[in-house]
This record gives sequence, structure tokens and C-alpha cells, in this order.
Amino acid sequence: MSLKSDRIKNTRRNAIWGIVNKFITILLPFITRTVLIYVLGVEYVGINGLFSSILQVLSLAELGFSSAIVYSMYKPLAENDNDVVCALLQFYKKIYRCIGSIVLIIGVALIPFLKYLISGSCPSDVNIYVVYIIYLLNTSCSYFLFAYKKSLLSAVQRQDIISKVAMINKIISSFIQIVGLLLLKQYYIFIVVLPLMSLLDNLLCEFLAKKYYPQFECHGKLDKKYKEDIIEKTKGLLIHKICGVTRNSCDNIFISMFLGLTPVGIYSNYYYVMSSVRGILDVFTVSMSASVGNSVAIESVEKNYKNLNLFTFIYEWLCGWCTVCMLCLFQPFMRIWVGEKAMFSFDVVIAICIYFYVWTIGDIKSQYADAAGLWWKDRIRASVEAIANIALNYVLVKNFGVFGIVIATAISILFIGFPWSTKIVFDNYFKGKSFLRYMRDEVFYAVVTIIVCFVTYEICNFVNVSGILGLIIYAVICVIIPNVLYLLAYFKSRYFKDAVRFVKKIVVKG
Repeated sequence: MSLKSDRIKNTRRNAIWGIVNKFITILLPFITRTVLIYVLGVEYVGINGLFSSILQVLSLAELGFSSAIVYSMYKPLAENDNDVVCALLQFYKKIYRCIGSIVLIIGVALIPFLKYLISGSCPSDVNIYVVYIIYLLNTSCSYFLFAYKKSLLSAVQRQDIISKVAMINKIISSFIQIVGLLLLKQYYIFIVVLPLMSLLDNLLCEFLAKKYYPQFECHGKLDKKYKEDIIEKTKGLLIHKICGVTRNSCDNIFISMFLGLTPVGIYSNYYYVMSSVRGILDVFTVSMSASVGNSVAIESVEKNYKNLNLFTFIYEWLCGWCTVCMLCLFQPFMRIWVGEKAMFSFDVVIAICIYFYVWTIGDIKSQYADAAGLWWKDRIRASVEAIANIALNYVLVKNFGVFGIVIATAISILFIGFPWSTKIVFDNYFKGKSFLRYMRDEVFYAVVTIIVCFVTYEICNFVNVSGILGLIIYAVICVIIPNVLYLLAYFKSRYFKDAVRFVKKIVVKG
């Protein structure tokens, strides 16, 4: 059966296993984080957040080769050109070993500067240099093993295999971390598990890739045209990765430098909840990425433009509903989970919800931009957004604290990132299609979401019940009211009937 005929099946399978994996990878880390907070304290969560952010910055050395390689595999896979796929894997393997060495060297060179990234004191029983080295090993070890085999599984639309391996990995690591914290109350037990489980993850993915796709091995020499194409796309991807780091990782670093580890820990808890919700949405985009790549490779622009609008409509409903839930449930949930002392004021919650919404609305458009390989075309936009975000972070954190950090990122995405990147996609792939019409649809979706947020929040305020019962009642309200309001707003939309048919096709026919 061809990749084209398998697109719906693969998207559905990837989504199902992605959801199961996401449930596991949200629930178990939530339990381990809770144990960490109550056994050791929120400062230790701050250490996690800070060093994870630093290592994400170091991962810029990867330069986006993985995405470029996956993109380069779509066409030869569609044409059953196995020799090119094998040569791509061989090239990727060599590049990743070089990258691992770079990450390790730069990571070690940063050790003397760690003390300047933390405002105030650290927990007395923790050596920050030892902790950092463990995190560094966790980041760098994958590059020397079989991480490149994940690109093959992703390109052949078998993201479900990666999800299953990640799920097994998370179950084992969480069990060890929780038992270690409860019995030994040692932070080092908590973190030493990380590189060991990264090793297991890569070994399992390599074994399964070899089992299911034995025809794809690392051998052969890549043609010069493929190397030049990958290098060109990687240049753009590097800038995109820098932009992504400024959106997420730099937040924790700025908070640590200006406010200390405790605010980093509190923000990490809020960000964990937001990124968990985001992760659920990512299941759908990651599951469809290879299918979109295959579609862009063999289908017409007209067909893909129609799909873009359809998928955007469905996804806007989902991310808008998630925004409403976060606005109404964030504080009641945090009050039960960590208590009043580890909570931010409601203005920070509003900023986080705005950040979440503007961060997610471009996800579908980005799928087509990635599939069309427009990273180099988008380089100036990504650079401007990254610079603006860093500048705003620096200015606003000193005057508005954590609220300033969060709203700075939202502003840079809303006024620079989203509109500019969308224009690039329409100018370079959806040529002749109306950019303004697409943006009008986005504005309409945003206005509807704002109204739905206001109405749902006011209803929750009117109910005004505290504790676990209140959280349950608010959750029921958030399930019913927003979706009724969205239905009323959208049922006459030109995309509504197509969306219903598409969802039925995915759920029923698969």
C-alpha cells in the first residue's frame, strides 16, 4: 500500500498512540514533580527548569539537521528510492556524531559561568556543577548513539513507534525517580536516571527501526545536490531554532538571573501545565506532519490550500477551547496542587493564556511551511522575532517581573512571528491564494475565543466553589459552555461541514 493511501491510517494511528503516550508523559512527570516539591522543595524544580533551558540553548548545535533530513526523506520514500534514504541516514549519522562532540565541548566550557546565571542561593545539599554535568551527559549522549533512526521512523509516518518507546521509558524512569525520592530523599537519584533512560530510548528505537524497516541501513554516499539542499535548509532551521529558544528557554534563564531559583520553580510549574496542554495539541500536529509532507510532495497546491483552511478551522477550535480551560482552571488547580505560596497572581495567568494562544494558532500553517522547506525564506522573520523577544524580556522583567517575561514572548509572536511567517508561506507556496482572507479568518477565530473566555470565566466566577469539588464543577463548565458557544459561532462557517466529515472519516473509517 502506498504512502498516499496510508496517510489517513497513519495519522489516526500516530494520533491514538501519541495521545496515550502524552497521557503517560504528562501524568507520571506530574506525580514525580509533586513528590519533588513536597519532599525537597520548589527550588529543586527551579534547578531542573534552569539547567533544562541551558541545555536547550546548547542543542542549537544540532542546527536543525534532523528536520532537514526528515524533509529530504519525503520524496525518495514516496518514490521508493531506498538507496537515497540509506545515504541520507549515513550522512545524518556522521553529522550527529560531530554535533555531539560540539555540544559536549561547549557544555564543559560553560561550567565556570554557571554561578552568574543564578540570583541568590542554591540548596545546600546540591552541587550545581555535578547536576549540570549530568544534564549535559543526558543531552549529548543521544548524538553518539542511534538518535538518527528516529528521523526514519518519523519520515515513514511511524511516529507511533517513537510514542510507544517514549511511554515505556517514562514509566520506568518515573518509577525509579519516585521511589528514590521517597526512600532516599536524594536529588541526585532523581537526575541520574535521565541519561540512563535516554540511552534506553535510543537503543529501543534503533532496534525497532531495524526490525520493521531492515531495508534502510546507514550506507552509501549522498549526492552533492542533496547535501547542498540540506545545508541550505539547515541555515534557515538554525535561525528558527534560535527563535524557538528565545521563546521558551530564555524565559527561565532571565527569571533565574533577575529573580532567583524560587520564581523559576514556580514559573516552571505553570509552564509545565501549559506545555502539557500544548503537548496534547502537538500530538495532532506531529501525527500529521509526515502526511502533510507526503501531500505537499505529490498533491496540488489547490488541494493543500483547501486542507490548510480545513485543518486550521479544526485546530483553532481545539486551541481556543484549551485556552478557555487554562484561564478558568489554572488557579483552582494550582491552589490544590502547590498551595497559595507557590502561585502567581491572576495577571500572570492571563499573560500565560495569551502566550499559549498566540503560540499555537500558527501550528497548522507551520506544518505546510516545514513540508515545503521554507526555513531559509523565513530566516529574517525568525531573526527579528528572536531579537525583539530577548530585548523585551530584558526590559520588561526588570519592571514587571514574571508577567513581563511572559507578555514579552506573546507580543513578539503576535506582532512579528505569526503574521510575517504566514505571509512567507503564502508568498512562496500558496501563491495566488488570499493571505488577507486567511488572516481575516484568524482574527475572527481570535475574537470568538476572547468572547468565549470572558463568558466562561464569568460563569465560573458566579458559581464560586472552592477545593476539589470546585475544580470538578469548573471543569464540567469548561467542557460544555465553550463548545456550545463555539458551535453557535461556527456552525454556519464554510468549513464546518467539511470539518464534521473529516472528523467522522478519521474516527469512524480510520
